Amino acid sequence: MYIGQLIPFAGMLFVLAVIIGPMWVRSHFAAKERAQMHETLRVAWERGQTVPPELINSLRARSEDGAYFRDGGGPRRDLRRGLVLIGVGFGLVCLGAGLYFGLSQVSGVAGAITGGAVAGAGSIPGLIGVAYLVVYALRSKEQDRDAGNTNNSPVR
Repeated sequence: MYIGQLIPFAGMLFVLAVIIGPMWVRSHFAAKERAQMHETLRVAWERGQTVPPELINSLRARSEDGAYFRDGGGPRRDLRRGLVLIGVGFGLVCLGAGLYFGLSQVSGVAGAITGGAVAGAGSIPGLIGVAYLVVYALRSKEQDRDAGNTNNSPVR
């Protein structure tokens, strides 16, 4: 078996590790924190101490929406994510343009292929960011409409 045949396999493993690794690390530490919280509650319960209702309500809220870490809810989260993803997409497009201009000095075809591929890959997070901004606009409009209907008057 030649080492050249292992390079694509190693590349796929690296991509999988980059994608799955951060998600696994976050879920691992969230599970450790959750287990530590449950252990603390169990010890407090065994000693006869009362558990504050606010703590129980916060644990219920975390389990209902499936998110243990809360990073601000509502439309503001959509706005933040949208802007960050658009920035990442724009950065990749700029990297693709730089690669195109740099590599086209050596080979026009290599510059076009490499620059185009990187810039095209930048459109993926960019368009996802645009979708988040659309969701932000819709949720903000919905919240404004709900806030305006709190006086129980008919909508005209």
